[in-house]
Amino acid sequence: MHIKTERLSLRPVSEADAPFLFELMTSDSWIKNIGDRGIKTLDDARSYATNNLMKSYTTNGYGLYVVCLEATPIGLCGLVKRDYLPLPDLGFALLDEYVGKGYIQESGRAILDVAFSELKFEKILAITSEENSPSQSTLTKLGFQNKDTMESPEGLKMLLFEKVK
Repeated sequence: MHIKTERLSLRPVSEADAPFLFELMTSDSWIKNIGDRGIKTLDDARSYATNNLMKSYTTNGYGLYVVCLEATPIGLCGLVKRDYLPLPDLGFALLDEYVGKGYIQESGRAILDVAFSELKFEKILAITSEENSPSQSTLTKLGFQNKDTMESPEGLKMLLFEKVK
């Protein structure tokens, strides 16, 4: 599935995205806000793309998509199936230089449109750390409501948001 918005295109992850994924997933902001996924080399990034991101499309029917500005990958946005949540949740991350320009709101709206209209979900969740106020603000702008606090499997205190169709 490919999605076009006014400024962005969203496309499935491929193994060729390993250099971009390495840069994104080893950034300080990714590790602080999302967590260390054990990506230390380009081969780790390639393996993560294949065994996690790409596998989700076939296993779940959805996943994270590469957000591109023109032809340049700038982030990820999509739906994630987590073992500890009952429903898919909206996940997103950008390279630091693209934060604060409305790209997550734009790509998030497009993903939510697909989630509700094509995938027929009635409700989507989102989680973020209590300290991540920029993500909380983005979720609120996308129409999510803060519903609860929870602890992640890693022991982090998280806010649970939901958006109903």
